[in-house]
Amino acid sequence: MTDTMPTDTQAIEIIDAAITGRRSIRAFLPTPVPKETVIDILRVASRAPSGVNIQPWRVYVLAGKAREELVTKLLAAHDAHRPHDPHEYRYYPEKWEEPYLSRRRKVGADLYGLLGIGKGDTHRMHEQWGRNYKFFDAPVGMIFTLDRRLGEGSLLDYGMFMENIMIAARARGLDTCAQESFGRYHRIVCETLGIPDSEMLVCGMALGYADPNAPENKLVTEREPVEKFADFRGFD
Repeated sequence: MTDTMPTDTQAIEIIDAAITGRRSIRAFLPTPVPKETVIDILRVASRAPSGVNIQPWRVYVLAGKAREELVTKLLAAHDAHRPHDPHEYRYYPEKWEEPYLSRRRKVGADLYGLLGIGKGDTHRMHEQWGRNYKFFDAPVGMIFTLDRRLGEGSLLDYGMFMENIMIAARARGLDTCAQESFGRYHRIVCETLGIPDSEMLVCGMALGYADPNAPENKLVTEREPVEKFADFRGFD
């Protein structure tokens, strides 16, 4: 006998609401998140599938002084315009093509529009990007790493694990923002946290309670209709 979840309408609505309610939050309240809540979220998320159950994820969870130490060092590097570290893996394409270029430009324009940042305002753009390194003021920051001995397929496993974190957070009234930005200063992150050379930094994530009054949190990104990305075959 296996554990099953009822497929009644209420269960579907609850799960769908947690998924569709997930957004990248870029302004958080200072309200603390209990350690027990984070543990519970990670416990649930760890049920994510992974190839032959290798469970490749490793998470460094930061709060209080540990979080502040990392934030201080990263902001100092950002404000000093320190050159970015060479990326450990390619996240974005070397050359942007359509339709991805238009999507990228739209989300940037929409976000800056909500914040009142005009085109060419490099100072405010720099400040806004720097908020990444503050985990957007979230009380909890997470850094994800991967054992270098593992294959690229583990990044697929990682995506499912992180999505579970974000959905489990939503179910508890919390919000998140997954952040590639920490990879730009992965040496500072690893040195500060004592992450061994055997681990590769994958990304970071902010976790906390969304600030309902922050204009940037009004951003709701668009999604393509199913018919545009799915090719159905063999259906009546």
